[in-house]
Formats: sequence, structure tokens, C-alpha cells
Amino acid sequence: MADRRTFNVVILGVGFLFVFTAFTTCGNIEQTIVKSLQNETFNGSGYHSLGIIYGVFSFSNLLAPMFVSIVGPKLTMFLSGLLYSGYIAVFIVPYTWSFYFTSVLIGIGAAMLWTAQGQFLVENSEASTINRNTGVFWALLQCSMLFGNLYIYLDWNGKSEISESSRKNIFLSLLVASILGTLSFLILKKDFHEEDILTEDEGQSLLSGPVMYKHRANTALQDAKLEFRTILQLVNTRTIFLLSPCMAYSGLELSFYSGVYGTCIGATTQFGNKAKGLIGISGIVVGIGEIVGEFEEAQSGGGCSGTDARCPPGGGLFGLLCKNSHFRRTSVVFLGMVVHFIAFYLIFLNIPGDAPVVFSTTTQTTPFLTPSASVALLCSFLLGLGDSCFNTQLYSILGCVYAEQSTPAFAIFKFIQCLSGSRLLLKIT
Repeated sequence: MADRRTFNVVILGVGFLFVFTAFTTCGNIEQTIVKSLQNETFNGSGYHSLGIIYGVFSFSNLLAPMFVSIVGPKLTMFLSGLLYSGYIAVFIVPYTWSFYFTSVLIGIGAAMLWTAQGQFLVENSEASTINRNTGVFWALLQCSMLFGNLYIYLDWNGKSEISESSRKNIFLSLLVASILGTLSFLILKKDFHEEDILTEDEGQSLLSGPVMYKHRANTALQDAKLEFRTILQLVNTRTIFLLSPCMAYSGLELSFYSGVYGTCIGATTQFGNKAKGLIGISGIVVGIGEIVGEFEEAQSGGGCSGTDARCPPGGGLFGLLCKNSHFRRTSVVFLGMVVHFIAFYLIFLNIPGDAPVVFSTTTQTTPFLTPSASVALLCSFLLGLGDSCFNTQLYSILGCVYAEQSTPAFAIFKFIQCLSGSRLLLKIT
């Protein structure tokens, strides 16, 4: 049984590794790709697409548990993976309508995917293995920021323009990775430890597919109503009220480093022909900042204090600081604040002001300092490190305070976080 559960956790992590290798790489480069399109009929914006994704995700997250209860986590993850693959495929032959339509679909799919992931990870864990399994999953997931961005660096380094053939090759490769990750969800094995105790009437209902799903739908609807009432109650609590600004900020900085900063680097004229390649290196360095200490945390068993499997274990560095020294959560959050203050100030000095919105391939203005690639990559690392500071502590606090109400609490967190990120991206023109 233990081997079966461990197999499921590893395959789950590998599946997310492939799917998000495609999606995070796409998010990092899509505005640059959109600007390089030699297509007069396409007038989409990568920023607006990501804003739609985050916005739809924030609202869909409230209904996702009901869908997962009816369909089941395994099938839900497979269907969601198909939506992610469809979004990647749009960039091979881009049209404005399909670009924005799949943005809506992937926002829905993201909510379903993460809810199903949390449920599946809980089903394949016990109290003694949940921290280890969560650590293994998040370590594999964070590696998704490395491989796709490395491909971007190798392909774009020294290029000032992105050709059509290069774009198609990139997104065909990302599509293959996404499809492989999606297909891996189909080989997840059912945990024989879980046995449904059915009444005679329920046993008969299994003979009829429509009846079975109707029964599941009614049960899921009741659970959704109960969870929604719980969400409304938690929104009025002091802890959620005090954490809301930090949740909103985490959405702002997430949308900035995942969708805006790479575009800024690639558009900076002073970086010359290496600017486009630096987008890939920046994504890798952000990932390194995120995964510092992740493997050590998985081995040490530290991490999330809550019962929700969607809670990442947190960087091992921060876990060890909190357990083995006088550092407290507030110290880690303060560290994240200082790190991000330094990062954003250096970006303000180092990157031209028109870099996020310039319509030509490169910037026209001059920043306060002579742009330095080393400083730009240092800022990438600091953005990832600071993001880890904020998110690990938010997850930990919510897991501790709302241990018995973790699903509604994390639904509120994701709602505020994604809605905040969506507003930022939709305002960039």
C-alpha cells in the first residue's frame, strides 16, 4: 500500500512538472511572443490573457470542490490538463478569439486541477507521511521553472527577433510536455485502502451511471453550500482581515515576476542581442529562489502545519530557521519584505520605464542606471526568494489557525491572491 501511495505521489509530481514546465514557460514569454507576431489580424495581449486566467481562476476556485466531488480527482486532473494543453497549442497558430477563449478555459481548469491535486494528495497520505509527500510534490513542481526556461535561453540567446519557425518549435515542444504530463494522470492508481461503505440502494445505484452521478451531484451540492457558508463566516474573522493585504500583495508580486518581469528584460535595448535569452535565465533564477532548501525540507519532515495538501512545505531554509532558532514567522515575512523592497528598487533603477508596455521590440527610454544583466538576474532571484517568504508563511498561518476549516480558508486565500494579480495584469496596456 505504501509503495502504491508513494508511486501515486511521485507520478502526481511528475505530471505537474511537465504541465507546468509548459505553462510557466509560456507565461514568462507570451507577451514577448505576442509582440513579435507578424500578424495584422492578431491584437491580443499577453498581460490581458494572464489577467483573465487569474480572474476566472479566483471565482472558479469557489465551485471547484463540487466538480471534483462529482467527477473524481483523477479524471478532473486529466480534463484540466487538456485545457492547459489547448492554451499552449493556441500559440502555434494564434488567433485573438482562441487566445482569449482558452484563457477563460484554463482559468476554470486551474481551479479544478489544484482542488483535485489537494484531494488526491490527501487520499494518498497519512498523518506520518503528509509532510514528506507534500515536500516531494512541491520539489518536483518547482523544478518546472528550470527546464522550459533553459530551452528558451538556448534557443533565443543572441537573437534580437523571434522568428515564426522558432515560435512554432518552442510551443510544439511545450505542447508535447503538457500532453505528457496530462497523460501521466491516467496511470495514477486507485488506493485500495479506500473502500466505500455503500447501502444496498447505493450499491444498486452503481449499476446506473446517471443515477450514480446524480447522487454524487446532490451530495457535492450540499457540501458546496456548507463550504460557502463557512467561507462567508471566515471572511469576517480577524485573522483573515489582517492577512488580506498580504494575500493581495502575494498576488501582485506573483503576477509581476511570472508575467511582466521577463518581458521587461527581453525588451531592454541596452542588453542587446542577449536580451531575449535573458528571459529564460531570469525564469530559471526565479525558480532557484523558490526552491532553495525544498529538498532538505522534504527530508527533515518540516513544513505545513495544516491539514490541506495544497499547502506547500515551505523552503527548507525557512523551516529550519523557524524550528531551530529564534526566528519567528514575522521575521521571515519581514525578510521577504526587505528582499522585495531591494528587488523592486533595483528594478526601478535598472529597467527602462517603458519596458512593460513598449510596442516595438525594444525600449526607447533610458533608466537611472546603465542596465546590468547581473543586477537584473539578482532581482530575479530576490523575487523568487521573497515570494517563498510570503507564501510559505501564509500557508503555514492558515493551516495552523484553520486546521479544521482548511479548504474554505485556502479558497479565500486563492480568491484574494488571484483577483489581485488579475487586476494588475488587466490594467497594463
